[in-house]
Amino acid sequence: MAMNSSPTADQIKRVPKVLLHDHLDGGLRPQTIIDIAAEIGYTALPTQDAAELATWFRESCDSGSLVRYLETFSHTIAVMQRREDIIRVARECALDLARDGVVYAEVRGAPELFTEKGLTMSDVVEATLEGYKLGMAEAKAEGHEIVVYSLLCGMRQNKRSQEVAELVVKYRHLGVVGFDIAGPEDGFPPSDQKETFDYLRKEDAHFTIHAGEAYGLPSIWEAIQLCGAERLGHGVRIIDDIDFSGPEPKLGQLSSYIRDRRIPLELCPTSNLQTGAAKSYAEHPIGRLAKLRFRITLNTDNRLMSQTSMSLEMSEAVKAFNWDFTELQRVTINAMKSAFIPYPERLKIIESVIKPGYQKIASE
Repeated sequence: MAMNSSPTADQIKRVPKVLLHDHLDGGLRPQTIIDIAAEIGYTALPTQDAAELATWFRESCDSGSLVRYLETFSHTIAVMQRREDIIRVARECALDLARDGVVYAEVRGAPELFTEKGLTMSDVVEATLEGYKLGMAEAKAEGHEIVVYSLLCGMRQNKRSQEVAELVVKYRHLGVVGFDIAGPEDGFPPSDQKETFDYLRKEDAHFTIHAGEAYGLPSIWEAIQLCGAERLGHGVRIIDDIDFSGPEPKLGQLSSYIRDRRIPLELCPTSNLQTGAAKSYAEHPIGRLAKLRFRITLNTDNRLMSQTSMSLEMSEAVKAFNWDFTELQRVTINAMKSAFIPYPERLKIIESVIKPGYQKIASE
């Protein structure tokens, strides 16, 4: 086989993967939710069966509404209020990603959501980082090398983004590599947080912004041009600025700017299907954006809510767009190039892990 051949399911499982957009509180194991709920006396779960709970999360998120999709997080947030539980969730996250072939991940979470029972936001950050460290060590013992860093989110509808941004700076050399704003887009534009983004830029800190998922081009424009986002969380609605009616696609000013500047798009196709951004994987804009050579990356968003993984996302892309090893490697390298770690570290993973990994598996 060669790089221009179509990978099998087994090969997809084994190729190196890079994940930039994954929410910690959206990726819990169903059994972990049940276990912790029993320990803390949380009785609001719809079922005590792990398989049924997984199905409930998926079906609840298939409504086509971002608002309802976000409501499912009440259960995962409820079981992440103790230090030991955050450590467990983060450890299992790192381990699950490693077992799926992920070699580098930036996993995000909003510390303010896990302070209902007395933890400070610093406590949350430190517990999360400890969990990742334990998970990375456990994965290595199993033969899976993975590096996991943390992105800290401020919730757009709340008023604590500045505090969170200061934590990004405080923990920047301890495992936190960047900032994000998450939560409902409509009614909470990125520019509401402009002072926080100005602060981060003054501190030379990295940040991405959720934009262009449920809301359209104005959100993307603000994120890039007013706030200075280095990456776009989702950004799928940039497709609205491209005219496909003629013989050749015609890019508008904003889409041209984003492509020319190589601004990474953290695309999450399965999640987008659930929130109504696309009707099917084959119709998802990622296929057309890839052909137009945008800096696209492939991501999971919320593995529990979408019952997805990086292997599943890659498999769906292979089926929908006939992607071969070359295309999978391209989006993987795109993601690694776009990571919020120093250039030499990015290059090392590309040259010593990703490229050799693809060459070896594609030649089988």
